[in-house]
Amino acid sequence: MQVQIEKMDLKSLFTFLLLLMPSFCSSQSLTINNIFFTHRKILPKQKSNDNNNNNDVTSYAVIFDAGSSGSRVHVFHFDQNLNLLHIGNEIEFYKKIEPGLSAYADNPEEAAESLIPLLDEAQDIIPPQLQPKTPLRLGATAGLRLLEGDTAERILQAVRDMFRTRSNLNVQSDAVTVIDGTQEGSYMWVALNYLLGNLGNKYSRTVGVVDLGGASVQMAYAISKHAAQNAPLPPDGQDPYIKNVILKETEYNLYVHSYLRYGSDAARAEILNITHNSANPCVLADFDGTYAYSGNEYRAYAPSSGSSFEKCRHIVRKVLKLDAPCPYNKDCTFGGIWSGGGGNGQKNLYVATSFFYMASQTGIVDPNKPNSKVIPADYKVAAKKACNTKYEDAASIYPLITIDRLPYVCMDLTYQYTLLVEGFGIEPWQEITVTQQIEYEDASVDASWPLGSAIEAISSLPKFERLMYFI
Repeated sequence: MQVQIEKMDLKSLFTFLLLLMPSFCSSQSLTINNIFFTHRKILPKQKSNDNNNNNDVTSYAVIFDAGSSGSRVHVFHFDQNLNLLHIGNEIEFYKKIEPGLSAYADNPEEAAESLIPLLDEAQDIIPPQLQPKTPLRLGATAGLRLLEGDTAERILQAVRDMFRTRSNLNVQSDAVTVIDGTQEGSYMWVALNYLLGNLGNKYSRTVGVVDLGGASVQMAYAISKHAAQNAPLPPDGQDPYIKNVILKETEYNLYVHSYLRYGSDAARAEILNITHNSANPCVLADFDGTYAYSGNEYRAYAPSSGSSFEKCRHIVRKVLKLDAPCPYNKDCTFGGIWSGGGGNGQKNLYVATSFFYMASQTGIVDPNKPNSKVIPADYKVAAKKACNTKYEDAASIYPLITIDRLPYVCMDLTYQYTLLVEGFGIEPWQEITVTQQIEYEDASVDASWPLGSAIEAISSLPKFERLMYFI
């Protein structure tokens, strides 16, 4: 006997649904009128095709990080819930080449061609039918920001032309650009909190990050809505202090600031420039040479008394402009920049990139661990030891540090300690996490801004708009 569903009373409808339960329970899913029900979410039904292993319910993103020291490509693979999937045995594909794009300032076409091996390898990973839907981005960071005139734009245009002629991937008009410090810092914050599983929690249950690159350093952490509404305007020509993002249906107000020329490589140049080619107490004893950065050379040699932590720290304090006036009721970091006011979003702090490299290469942390708990005072202890080291002994004491960076181990550690404690106002005994990678499911994933950029690129696709978006 046929039953007209529209005439069923509530009890009959309930009975009808119960009759479907055996098949529903055995498959853990039910499809009705193009809606896909699972035990986790209600999603638009995704078409599947056995010939492509259900590739159409997953998405890829290819992100180039054009940094000051080299170019890197990251390939990420996401499922329909924006969870990371494996690429082979790894959770992401990653490869780096040197030098960076800024090294080709006089030859933009050669700069673009340097990326071809990375592009070819990345594209080969992605199934052909998904390539036209896969976003391809290149974000140039502080290295290109420092180039003069239209040099950076000419390099980027050469890269755009190369991508469009050689790649089958989806290259939007704004996909190849110099990303500003606010973007870089916010992407880093998103990536870190995504990997830690914090997105969707209230802001006080997220972590903050200080990312020390080669040319710049970024700080990012979530602040309260009230603090964001009362944030001051930044100095002329600088990025806004606040970035708004909505992630997992939760709105976050991010304090983000990028300090150009305060990255580890750039800071060496600034520190050496203070002494105007005279002896510098941040350089290891018995070294006499030059330091090259951004097309300039700086004389680097120690006084007869050798390097000194206290004397080096005095110079670092000048570089950081710690005596600059603060117009924000003492809520400043260094150089008179608003600090964001601190708060719960900053209490759990992660420090990354050069902080990790120095810590792992000077014995502060185990280099085989992807992240470790430290206190800023650990950098001070390591700095004092380094500053008492002669250059001729440095290679045996610090075998993990490359020969070109050995003369500056005292300088780098002193700078990082002073930056944390006096620059960012972190207590010497406050526990922080120094990190390179975060454990994610059964893998370790780089805690870096390209993952945040990939999440933004993927979240713009219609099937992901319900999960997160950026303002």
